[in-house]
Amino acid sequence: MFLKSNYQKSNAITSVKFLVSDLAKETVSQLLKSQSTESRQQLGEVLLDELSDGAGIDIVKLKISQTRQYHKKYQGRVVSKRYGYYRPQSCYIYIQNLTAVRGQVLAAKTFLDTLLHEWLHHYDTKKLQLNSIHTAGFYLRLKSLKERLDVY
Repeated sequence: MFLKSNYQKSNAITSVKFLVSDLAKETVSQLLKSQSTESRQQLGEVLLDELSDGAGIDIVKLKISQTRQYHKKYQGRVVSKRYGYYRPQSCYIYIQNLTAVRGQVLAAKTFLDTLLHEWLHHYDTKKLQLNSIHTAGFYLRLKSLKERLDVY
C-alpha cells in the first residue's frame, strides 16, 4: 500500500466543500468597501466565523493591526513582504493593515485575499488534517473558496 505524503495529499484536494452562507457573501461585499482597521476587524471576525461554521471547524481568532507589513530589503529594494500569518497551535490569524513601505492602508482586495489565504491554512489544518503548505492544490482550494464567495 502506497502512503501519500502531505504534499501529495494537499495537491490532490482542489476545492473546498461546504456551504457558504449568504451572510458570508454579504460580509465579503462589505469588506471590499472597508478601510479602517476597526471595521476590517469586525467584518473579518464575522466572515471567519461564518466560514468556520460552514466548514464545521473551530473558530479562529483574528487580529488586524494598524502596523506596516513586515518586509525585507536588499540593495534598497523590497524583496519580500509578509501580509499576515496563521498560527495553528493557537488558531490565530494576524494581518497588518498598512503597506510595507509607504504605510498606506491595504487595498480592500489585498486585505480580503490575505484574510482568505490565512483562513485556508486554518481549514487545511483543522478540516483536512494537513500540514498546510503552499502547493498547487492549496491555491486551487483558495480559488474555489473565492468562487464560492463570489469574489471574482
